[in-house]
Amino acid sequence: MHHLSVSGKAADHLFQDAPFADERNRYLRHCAAHGSTPAVLRLKRDELIWIARRLRPDADRGVGMPDLLPIAQARQNLHGAATAARRVIDIGRPWLKFLGWWREPAIQFSYHRHLDRYVAWMRDERGLTPSTVEQWGRATMRFLRWYEQTDRQLGEMRAEDIDRYIATEGAGRWARVSIANVVSALRAFFRYAAKEGWCSHRLAGSIGRPRLYRQESLPYAPDWSDVQRMLADVDTDRPRDIRDRAILLLLAVYGMRRGEVAALRLDQIDWAGRTLRLFRLKRRQPQIYPLVPTVAEALARYIDTVRPPSSCQEVFFCMQAPRRPLKATAFFDVANRRFVALGIEAAHRGTHALRHACAVRLLAEGLTIKEIGDHLGHRSTQATSIYAKVNMAALREVAAFDLGDVL
Repeated sequence: MHHLSVSGKAADHLFQDAPFADERNRYLRHCAAHGSTPAVLRLKRDELIWIARRLRPDADRGVGMPDLLPIAQARQNLHGAATAARRVIDIGRPWLKFLGWWREPAIQFSYHRHLDRYVAWMRDERGLTPSTVEQWGRATMRFLRWYEQTDRQLGEMRAEDIDRYIATEGAGRWARVSIANVVSALRAFFRYAAKEGWCSHRLAGSIGRPRLYRQESLPYAPDWSDVQRMLADVDTDRPRDIRDRAILLLLAVYGMRRGEVAALRLDQIDWAGRTLRLFRLKRRQPQIYPLVPTVAEALARYIDTVRPPSSCQEVFFCMQAPRRPLKATAFFDVANRRFVALGIEAAHRGTHALRHACAVRLLAEGLTIKEIGDHLGHRSTQATSIYAKVNMAALREVAAFDLGDVL
């Protein structure tokens, strides 16, 4: 851990003398390992001493916001500033979560046990991908929260209830594609619920899925010239741009999903062999790609000059303390920031738009659907067929694509 020389031996004695010394030390070592600076660590230490002296001795049984707020208010009364109270919350809650002591507010939800069992079944028995489990679980939770307002049991549910849910909740907000996704999620849940004896086995089959047409959802990729503009915009000496350029290249050249970029580790880059080993989320197996020079240069520059030293093996980190690995959701902002800054018009402005751009680029150069699917890590050609719903004549005008020299 970084050296914390606040007030010499007196401060060290104060720190160790306060309750929960081991728990505080472990957390500060964790923060230091994830990039917190000495100044930030000193601030955290002082706040943790204040909090620890005011926690109950049995805090390990659970601490919630009702317990933390009075401690924050006392800190504010002492300093006369609302920021003092905010600091207690912002520092105390992550510490308590790290220890596993934080108790989230109890949310009354009649069907949370049903939902938990369903999510566990999707994950552990069906082996669905994390993104599918998350999306179907969220869609099911929204429906169950709506249904619990009827004050009826699942066994009393009728097909008309589901129709009414889609009509009232989706009116003016859901396109046919969105409705189809919700229906698929609910069908899967009701099949499971019927197997568990929670509802009628006829319910799943009664849900009508709207017909989707082949041209209904055209690819939303930006032009390749816009992708080149984005990459040129981050070709600077600024640390954030150096990091973002490496990320954008992985998205555009390899068509990686944001979760795949987030999970990329240092040991997946073979510098000597000039290969990149990717773990595609849908295929659930590694794929070996050539490490093209442009990407290799961008990755090496980021790792050598910007990436903080860390015991974590993930490649990409936050730019500000605590310097921890980027979560998958943060990669949307990396891409979206460039779309907005350059005024690039596209139906969608996130990481998946660059994945589409990669696929459309390959399609324009005459690669088959099977070849593009292999490159993108699809499990079937059906998943790739969306990229064929474009104007091939217009695509042929795009300049020649060469993985060895993408720019």
